[in-house]
Amino acid sequence: MFNLVLFGPPGSGKGTQSENIVNTYNLQHISTGDLLRDEVSRHTPLGTEAKKYMDQGLLVPDEVVIGMISGKIDDTPDARGFVFDGFPRTRPQAEALDKLLEFKQTQIHLVLALDVPEPELVKRLLGRGATSGRSDDNEEIIAKRIKEYHSKTQPVADYYNEHGKLENIVGDHSIPDTFKTLTKHINKYLLPVT
Repeated sequence: MFNLVLFGPPGSGKGTQSENIVNTYNLQHISTGDLLRDEVSRHTPLGTEAKKYMDQGLLVPDEVVIGMISGKIDDTPDARGFVFDGFPRTRPQAEALDKLLEFKQTQIHLVLALDVPEPELVKRLLGRGATSGRSDDNEEIIAKRIKEYHSKTQPVADYYNEHGKLENIVGDHSIPDTFKTLTKHINKYLLPVT
């Protein structure tokens, strides 16, 4: 089983590249936001617990999120592996995820961090906001989100770098060119499904 964490600030193309990776390598996509919404809509015990926090505008505790990830892995025993998107966001989450995967006799094999210059991120997010109606359509909000991303996720990148798993990827090329760079790293562990 091959497990990949895809990192990147808002507007870096994480969603697009996650989809490309999932389709090319036949991996399962784990987005904690999607997992939370699914568990809440199905009224599972973890979903009910998560909803209590979400209704108050609070972050869902790590142990609840880890429980959901564990359930997703257990529900797909034949998976070739997983792409983690949007998780872990903190060093304690990265450590908890490592413990969970070790318990399941696997690990994070590779962490790919999309690096896109801030002016390009702002341009992309302004464009996305104009066409999608998303809330990140003004420069002040965008700057806050990018700053928060860097302050919170830098310790996670450092953690994986300490373990020799981090690869920084220049992410301001075209979607196909960026994907080609990502595949060069993934192909060292897992070949595409033809």
